[in-house]
Amino acid sequence: MCTLVVNSVNSVNVIAFTYATLQAIDHTYLLVYGRHVVTYSLRCHFDFLIDQILAYLLISSSSSAATRVDDWVLNWGKDEFTKMASASVVISFLAFLGFAFSSIISGYNVCDQNPI
Repeated sequence: MCTLVVNSVNSVNVIAFTYATLQAIDHTYLLVYGRHVVTYSLRCHFDFLIDQILAYLLISSSSSAATRVDDWVLNWGKDEFTKMASASVVISFLAFLGFAFSSIISGYNVCDQNPI
């Protein structure tokens, strides 16, 4: 069961990393060429929605993994697996902070736009 929880944390981390990488590429393209790679009218809404979803997934998977890792350590002691699992949880919480900040910025962009 513990490996399932850790695998879900890692899966969410991979999805969040992929999204963040694509966003970084798009913003770099915007800075260099003055336009987005893909342009659509609901970009700010999409960015806000995905930031919110990924922040929720990261915090929920991290908190469940943290309790499972703690339970594992209490029952069977600390070993290499629990060290890696704990590192994964810490990275997930740090990624959550990044996506929470990104959600604030995305929310500002949504509210700052002209009405549709």
